[in-house]
Amino acid sequence: MKNLFRFVMVMVFLSATAAAYAGGLTDFSGKARTISDYTGHGKWLVVMFWAHDCKVCNRDVASKVQFFERHRNKNATVLGISIDGKENRKGAIAFIRRHKVTFPNLIGEPQDVMNLFTRYTGDDFVGTPTFLIFDPQGKVRAEQAGAVPNSLIEDFIRKHSQHAAPGSSKT
Repeated sequence: MKNLFRFVMVMVFLSATAAAYAGGLTDFSGKARTISDYTGHGKWLVVMFWAHDCKVCNRDVASKVQFFERHRNKNATVLGISIDGKENRKGAIAFIRRHKVTFPNLIGEPQDVMNLFTRYTGDDFVGTPTFLIFDPQGKVRAEQAGAVPNSLIEDFIRKHSQHAAPGSSKT
């Protein structure tokens, strides 16, 4: 019985560790997801970190929907990550519906999402909206806090698609 208890405790610890490593993200149906589920598929990935009550996010998301629709069958895609967590899940769903967001979205607890951002970039999460750009091989190439015009993202992708040198830069 004692060994069974230890086994169960180890399995609980490993499950919790795996969830923490994944960043604690789920899709809106509750399935555990990671950013890496969306990276490295031969397309650039623009990740928009947002919150349902962020005024700038509410203004900027329509342009990211346009970007997604314009590029999804070509060279780039978009992934939204809500920092609203369980407490504000209904607000996040309302945000997606209100803005007719067509790109995939994940949700996580605020601290988990901030820690995930720091793991990817080495920098502190400043606020929403914040963007990460992953190259087609799945490497972070840029990060930016605040709204980013689609033209800057497109210019960045165009410029860095021509150069093979990997690395991270700020937009």
